[in-house]
This record gives sequence, structure tokens and C-alpha cells, in this order.
Amino acid sequence: MLNVGAIHEGFVLDHIPAGRSMDIYHYLKLDSVDYCVAMIKNARSGKMGKKDIVKIECPIDMLDIDVLGFIDHNITVNVIKDEEIVEKRQLTLPKEVKNVVKCKNPRCITSIEQELDQIFFLADEAKEIYRCKYCEEKFSRK
Repeated sequence: MLNVGAIHEGFVLDHIPAGRSMDIYHYLKLDSVDYCVAMIKNARSGKMGKKDIVKIECPIDMLDIDVLGFIDHNITVNVIKDEEIVEKRQLTLPKEVKNVVKCKNPRCITSIEQELDQIFFLADEAKEIYRCKYCEEKFSRK
């Protein structure tokens, strides 16, 4: 049995589809901070079969977790304070994401003007389709 210690303050991201924890690590830019991060890959789950779990020990106001709704709005976010879960956040698809993904259209202004923010808006919530703010190129999740 694997035992990962409790965190004093931070987040526990649960119900991540198996194999997606590294995507979350990169989207949240956890490689550029000095927080304690524990990733559990392919943990057994009665609901999902296998899942990933990420524990991040940091001040809860220091991490923007809204991007997680873009990655997968079914992820459960447990907010931890004093080693206790104080809140369970349900994620939704964000209306807009900024500097999370890049437009693939070579004719888009963001390909020429490197300092422009990469902004995508939610074009179709039912189909979870995002489009570039500048050229309306569709973002496809692979």
C-alpha cells in the first residue's frame, strides 16, 4: 500500500483520468514553482477503474485552478486547510482561457505578434469546442 503524507494547506486533485496528471503538472506550471507536489498515477478506482491523483502543498490563493475546468471539468478539487478538506470545488468549462494553448493557424496574428496573449473562447459548450479569439481557429483536444 502506497502512503503519501497529508498536506497542511493546498489542493488534492482527484478523479483525473489515468495518464493525465503530467498534463495538469504542465498546465498549472508546477515545474516553475517550489511547492511540494505528489503525483499518483494509475491508482485503483471503483468509479473509474484507474485514475491519477495530484497533491499540491501551497497557499490556496497562490494557484489558479480555473484552467483545470478546461483540461477536464470532471476533476474533483479538494481544498485543504490545516490538513482538513474545507471545500470541494466542482469545475466548469471556463468561458475563456488565456495563454494555456497556442493557436495552430500559421496565418493567425498570434503567430506573427509573439507578445499577444493566446486567448481562446468557449464557442460550443455542449461539444466543448474552443476557438481562437483572433482567427476563430478551432482548438481540438487530442
